[in-house]
Amino acid sequence: MARPITAGVDGSPESAAAAAWAAREAVRRDLPLRLVHVGEAAPEGLALAADEVSLAQWARDLLADAEQEIAERHPGLAVTTDVLDEDGAPEALTAAARDAELLALGSRGHGPLVGFLLGSVGQQVIAAAERPVVLVRSGDEASAEAAGREIVVGQEGDPQDSAAALEFAFTTAAARGAGVRAVRAWSLPPVFAYSPASLELLDESGGMEPHEKKALGEALAPWRERFPDVPVTEHVEIGSAGQVLLSVAAQAQLLVVGRRARRTAVGARIGSVAHAVLHHAPCPVAVVPHA
Repeated sequence: MARPITAGVDGSPESAAAAAWAAREAVRRDLPLRLVHVGEAAPEGLALAADEVSLAQWARDLLADAEQEIAERHPGLAVTTDVLDEDGAPEALTAAARDAELLALGSRGHGPLVGFLLGSVGQQVIAAAERPVVLVRSGDEASAEAAGREIVVGQEGDPQDSAAALEFAFTTAAARGAGVRAVRAWSLPPVFAYSPASLELLDESGGMEPHEKKALGEALAPWRERFPDVPVTEHVEIGSAGQVLLSVAAQAQLLVVGRRARRTAVGARIGSVAHAVLHHAPCPVAVVPHA
């Protein structure tokens, strides 16, 4: 059975934007849409004043209104709704993501600047989710997905390290008729990081930048072959990965980054690159976990 595109709905403008984004993506991919609401996520005033019956009715009405609005925009789209009763919003949303093709969540704008204000719930879900999570701002509009705007994806390490993020980017681009800009950032390593083997490898490649371009090309090769109709721009630039990705994201319709799905001594982590782009990117950001 096909995995649905899932969106968290809580009545905020941000979650409405995430639901609208998820609906458009579900139509493009010919997948069903699932709208979920966490039982505890009622407005503060209502939560303080209402009993359980009133809160449950509010949640059902919220989902019904969201479903009706989406049905008016996308009459052929299959939509289901669920109120999640698991203890804690992060746990409930992480569980919902497990059965989804992707999970879309709303995120507030970062102060007067364009970007994201990543709350504790969103941060915990992104760090723990086994499936891609997309953060959408309240100002996101369908017009931002116009032709000519690229899907930007970060590539780092060996080909397998970014395979999940590249697959997500190419699949999304193919569904939208968009191009992919694959970005690989590099920096000069400290002198002590050089070894005879690494020096020999760099010498064979003709230097640092040609070596990085070769590495990006090798990582992209299987995805170019699998998606021959998706235009690809290779972008190699010196600098930190977060800064380089943000520098090219101004005209992107989606920014895709990977996250290593492993737990550390202090718990699951988002990673510095994902953290940087989540807080400052002007477009929706997809965080894709990989082994």
